[in-house]
Parts: sequence; C-alpha cells; structure tokens
Amino acid sequence: MGLDNVDVWFQDEARFGQQNTTTRLWAKRGSRSRAVKQQQFEYAYLFGSVCPARGIGEALVVPRVNKDTMVEHLKQISTATEKGRHAVVIMDGASWHTDDIAEQFSNVSTIKLPPYSPELNPIEQVWSWLRQHYLANQSFTDYDDIVAKICAAWNRFLDSSKRVTKMCSRRWIELTS
Repeated sequence: MGLDNVDVWFQDEARFGQQNTTTRLWAKRGSRSRAVKQQQFEYAYLFGSVCPARGIGEALVVPRVNKDTMVEHLKQISTATEKGRHAVVIMDGASWHTDDIAEQFSNVSTIKLPPYSPELNPIEQVWSWLRQHYLANQSFTDYDDIVAKICAAWNRFLDSSKRVTKMCSRRWIELTS
C-alpha cells in the first residue's frame, strides 16, 4: 500500500461540563456583564478525531475515559475509512492509548506524539473553537443536556469540511512518495 492510500487522522479527548469556560462578553460601556458559573460537577468527555485531507471527523461522547471507549472510537474511524485505504491516527500518550488498541483493525494504525506536545495536535484548536463558538458561558441542567450541547457543537463544527481542513491541516504531515 502506497502513501496515496493513507489518511492521517488527529485524535484527542476533551472534557466539557458544568464547571465550564467563561469568555469575554460584549456589554454596554459602563455596565457590568454577567456570565453563569455553575457549582455542580457533571461532565462528559468528547473523543474526537479529524481527517483534514478529507474534511471529516468522528466523535463519541461518553461519561468517562477508558481503553474500551478508545477502541470504540477507533472502530468509528475504521468504518469511516474507505475500502482500500489505511487510517493513521495521531494521538497523545494518554494511559488509555495503549499500544494494542488498534490490533483488531486491519485498516487503522496509531502513532503517539511526544509527551507534553499538544501544539503538534491540531484537534486541540477544535476544542478551543467549540468552547468559543458554542459551549462557553453556558449553563447545563444535567448530563443529558451536556451531551446534547456537545453533540450540537461538534456537528456544527463538521458542517463545513473546509473549516475542518483549514483548521486542522499541517504542512509537516503531508505525505509524499
């Protein structure tokens, strides 16, 4: 299989919930803007992956992070990979990113980034984008509300394949024969 048949994916997880991000707000000069800061501790985790070359992504929203969830996420990527192609998933070294997680998939391989190098993983910018555009300054009633809002934000991000490609492409990952 040549490099022409390889799709590079970037993968990571992010936590979203009631202890949410607050951002700047527009307010009338002289007034004091207000933002909700919840005291509860309900969270959900978004396992997300993007393939910048194809402008697509896959995600799972779950209550906790573990190896089984990571395998399910790789299954999504395997299914999204076209027949005759191979997905290389670039990820950090989280404890649930064990060396055997991709063994059951013939069309998926993983590569781990060096420790403490989030700047090498463009999906980190996606988390910032989701927070800035849809999830900051929000109040969540419960876990189901968190999941619904995360899913809506992720789907809005994926609405534009050009946005996915522009935000997540890196010259250093372009494959050449």
